[in-house]
Amino acid sequence: MTDPETEPGTEPETEPETEPETAAHRHGYISDKTKYRNRLRRLEGQVRGIDRMVADERYCIDILTQISAVTKALENVALGLLDDHLRHCVVDAVHTGGETAEHKLTEASEAIARLVRS
Repeated sequence: MTDPETEPGTEPETEPETEPETAAHRHGYISDKTKYRNRLRRLEGQVRGIDRMVADERYCIDILTQISAVTKALENVALGLLDDHLRHCVVDAVHTGGETAEHKLTEASEAIARLVRS
């Protein structure tokens, strides 16, 4: 299997555009950053395990079970990040008021809609 970043004609994934973090603004998840990063590394290992299962031609249902577990774990990470965002970034924006508050509320609503659709 080849790495998509090294395949000709493919472009590496880019991170979505976000606001820069300043000394005055820290993201809500920052206190749990290590926890999130550790969880994401475990998920990365689980995905590699699923790839090995496919390579080893394991039983379909076993592979689907593992995919379901990874999906649920990613949803839990997303919900944790969303909760941190609402409790920190959105609350701060509401206290600031004006367009900043409207922007953060719209942004949070759109994020929730994306999670519900997925």
